Amino acid sequence: MLILILCTGNSCRSILAEAIFNHLAPAGVRAVSAGSHPTGEVHPRSLALLRQAGIATDGLHSKSWNDIRETPDVVITVCDRAAGETCPAWFGPALRAHWGVDDPASASGSETDIDAAFQRAYRTLRARIEQFVALPLDELANDRAALQRELDCIGLSEEPAAITRN
Repeated sequence: MLILILCTGNSCRSILAEAIFNHLAPAGVRAVSAGSHPTGEVHPRSLALLRQAGIATDGLHSKSWNDIRETPDVVITVCDRAAGETCPAWFGPALRAHWGVDDPASASGSETDIDAAFQRAYRTLRARIEQFVALPLDELANDRAALQRELDCIGLSEEPAAITRN
């Protein structure tokens, strides 16, 4: 199963989700991320946060959805702007879900405030991905309607209170 995580810039949220998915995913599930208007670079705070959590960052880079050569099984948008954009037609029959997360790259204030915004984004994405990988994916692979309901339900879940490690 290929999961495509979309965001507009592909520098923070979608990158975090790609790395977390690939860190936690069972065999046969893989994630990639892309953006409709990629910034061309991964936000340094995203990389630092992933490393702090013990998650590999090798190969993470900001890329366009036009660079994705495989047809995904599931497309998850993590920003409201990307959720409203028309996805390329080649995404075809992919299931689509929106797991909106505030953009930590737009956070302002003190360094502590900005770090907190990145931590919130990480915790929210991690909790949702943990819910996803805990699903009976073998069963749901044959029941697209049930998988769609689960994806939608996960997107409504709230941010957990504390950061999870590894």
